[in-house]
Amino acid sequence: MSDPKPYFEAHVFCCTNRRPDGHKRGSCAAEGSEKLRDYMKVRARELGLDARVRVNAAGCLDRCELGPTLVVYPEGVWYTYRTTADVDAILQTHLVEGGRVDRLMLTTEQRELRPDQRG
Repeated sequence: MSDPKPYFEAHVFCCTNRRPDGHKRGSCAAEGSEKLRDYMKVRARELGLDARVRVNAAGCLDRCELGPTLVVYPEGVWYTYRTTADVDAILQTHLVEGGRVDRLMLTTEQRELRPDQRG
């Protein structure tokens, strides 16, 4: 039996974890990830991506110090994002065109933001 076609071509997991105010690691929700995830869902639908891309809320992705984070599967590409313009860039460049948004990408070993990623 061959593998069936996946229901979605890509999943975007957006961290919406919320820690108590003042927590030393911070949290994505405290930095606006819930509103940005909601915006991403609406924009994905407007771009016609909703039939092949699923934008999901996720619990803690354990990259808290890097601000709001998301990961795109099946590629396993990680991004930080802080604005609706960042969301638009990820949707258009990564999910529509198949490229990468280098300025927002996180590396595996990265534990703090590069200067060009700071808000």
